[in-house]
Amino acid sequence: MTDPAPVELQYLDQPSDEHPDAIPLVVIHGLLGSADNWRSHLKVWQTSRRVIAIDLRNHGRSPHAEGMSYAQMSADVLALMDKLSLSRVHLLGHSMGGKVAISLARQNPERVASLVVADIAPVAYEHGHDDVFAALARVKEGQPANRREADDLLAEHVDSRPTRLFLATNLVRSEQGGLTLRVGLDQIRNDYDAIIGLPSGDAAYQGPTLVLRGDESPYVSDAMLPTLREILPSARVVTLKQAGHWLHADQPAAFQQSVDVFLSAQRT
Repeated sequence: MTDPAPVELQYLDQPSDEHPDAIPLVVIHGLLGSADNWRSHLKVWQTSRRVIAIDLRNHGRSPHAEGMSYAQMSADVLALMDKLSLSRVHLLGHSMGGKVAISLARQNPERVASLVVADIAPVAYEHGHDDVFAALARVKEGQPANRREADDLLAEHVDSRPTRLFLATNLVRSEQGGLTLRVGLDQIRNDYDAIIGLPSGDAAYQGPTLVLRGDESPYVSDAMLPTLREILPSARVVTLKQAGHWLHADQPAAFQQSVDVFLSAQRT
C-alpha cells in the first residue's frame, strides 16, 4: 500500500530584503497552534533571512486530514519545501512542531542546515490534553456567538485564562455569523497517541542543534537529556529563566536573542 499524498500546507512567507541569499528559516508551531502565533517573531528574524511559518495539517488554515504521525507531518513540510524550492533550511519547531522538525532532520539531514528545538524532547509523553480537548469540543457543540461566550464554554474545562486565550486563537467566524473551530479536532484526537509518541526516523541528526527549554516547564527534564543527546548529539541545551512551555511567549526577547545568536554562528 502506498503512503497517502502529503497535505498541501498553508504558510506565512516573510522575505528578507537585506539578506535575500541567506539560508531561510522554517518555523513549525506546536499542538493547537498556528503560524499566526509567530508573527511578532517573524518580523524580527526576517531582518536577517527569509522566514516561512507553517500551518501543520489540521491546524490554522491548512486542510484537515486523517493521520498525525510524525512521518506524515514531516512529509507535508518536506513537500512544501520542494514547492518553494527550498533546498536547505534552518528548522525551528516548538513542542509538537519540534518533533516534526526532529523527524525531518533525521530523515533528510541534507535539507537541514541547523535545528532549533523549543521545549520538547524526542521521547514519548503521557496523555495530558483531555481537558483541552473537552473544552474545544464544548465550544464546537455550543456554537458561541462571540468570544465572551466562547470563553465561558472553554472555562467549563480549563481554569487557566492564558490557556483559554491560546485556545481561542483557533476560533474563526462562520458563514452563519457565529464562532467555529478551524482546527481539525476530531483528526487530532483520533491520532493523539502518535502526537505524544516518538518522532520518526532511525538515525541521529548530527548537524548543529539548539534546544531551548523553560525552567518552569517539565517537557525537557534533566532525566531526558541522555536520550536527547543520543538523537541530537550536537545539541546545545539552553534554559530560559522564568519561562514555561510557551517559552517564546513567556520570554520573547530572550527566545529571539538565543535563536539569533545560534543562527548567526552557522556559516553553511
